[in-house]
Amino acid sequence: MRPAAVFTGITGMAVVAGLLMAGEARLRGDTAGEETSPAEGTATAVPDAAAEPAATISDERAEMIARSGEPAAPPSPAARDGTAPKPADIPQQAAPAAGGTASPAATKAMELPRPMVENAGSLFFGERRLQLAGIVPTPADRICGPAGRQWPCGMMAKTALRQLLRNRSVTCDLDTAEWQGTATAACRLGTQDLGAWLAENGWAEAAAASPLAAVSEKARQAGKGIYGGDPRRK
Repeated sequence: MRPAAVFTGITGMAVVAGLLMAGEARLRGDTAGEETSPAEGTATAVPDAAAEPAATISDERAEMIARSGEPAAPPSPAARDGTAPKPADIPQQAAPAAGGTASPAATKAMELPRPMVENAGSLFFGERRLQLAGIVPTPADRICGPAGRQWPCGMMAKTALRQLLRNRSVTCDLDTAEWQGTATAACRLGTQDLGAWLAENGWAEAAAASPLAAVSEKARQAGKGIYGGDPRRK
């Protein structure tokens, strides 16, 4: 056999063997690729899922959600029917009488025990004072009469009222028996009005526009009480 033919035969066998090996390697590569593809997809998917950030909520959003769960305040009567409350439905408060004088419509007769006399026209009950209506109280330190014949008419007027009362209870027209400070009211001892008694006997002058003005003027003309002389000289 010729050397050239032998070489050609060996070369052909080597080429065939190389082609077979290449084909086998290619087949193995395709199978491995199919087996590893799902794994690669899974490995890729897992990091993507893990890499996704968790949902977060802001403080403002949380506060809005909390408020939405609170019960709503009940609507007012005006909001339900669309009308404003009538004036008759609103309680009204009576205005207090001005100047500390009780309004005639609001007064009622109240018995006050054992009044003390401050002067001819004013009584007191502890720290509370009561001025008789219709007259001007005569100060206890008032002095009457001309020079040389002066006399303590204020003290005499106070003594006259004290002797009339003699520590007895009086009935006064007041809106409350628990007034504070000084109140002005008409008072009676039995059926005798104390202010009228003082004006009739001249122990107190009538107040301006008082219904006792005529009575006081009559006492002045008669020289009674403070309009006269010292009763101790008679």
